[in-house]
Amino acid sequence: MRTLHAACGTLEPQLEAHAAEMFEVLSDPTIYEFEGEPPASVEALAADFRRKASRRSPNGREQWLNWVLRLPDGALAGYVQASILPSGVTYIGYEFASAHWRQGIGSAAVQAMLDELALAYPVRTFVAVLKTVNHRSMGLLRKLGFTPATDEQARAYHVEADESVLLMPAPRQARPEP
Repeated sequence: MRTLHAACGTLEPQLEAHAAEMFEVLSDPTIYEFEGEPPASVEALAADFRRKASRRSPNGREQWLNWVLRLPDGALAGYVQASILPSGVTYIGYEFASAHWRQGIGSAAVQAMLDELALAYPVRTFVAVLKTVNHRSMGLLRKLGFTPATDEQARAYHVEADESVLLMPAPRQARPEP
């Protein structure tokens, strides 16, 4: 897993050392308008980051890739993440502090991650599951080329009644020579 460069800043592989700074970012209550809640403490967030440091799910089947977004001014603004299943289905997620919404930062960071995943990992389909009423996130995903899943496709992802599934095929890119 490598550091990625995007128009909005740098995506650094997430480490336990990021916990204190990310705690401040993730303590923004506006982020949790539709779901989730802020981390309980810096220590709890550090433990979560430590657990994810292996870059693998506990059963070893999924790759867990997490990056924090560092802006050009040096501040952290949020994170992007991907869970790559053995089938190549890749769930993506992201959180950005509300101070950075609607500035193109989120879409640039997510696009940089998608580009890296398509280039360096065995991905086939990108999947985003979100609350249907989360119009900001829906707009970000559509801007990047995600489209709504059919009802049949959505059932395959076991979503709740108030959730939507957006999909995008991973582009086929030439792998770099070793």
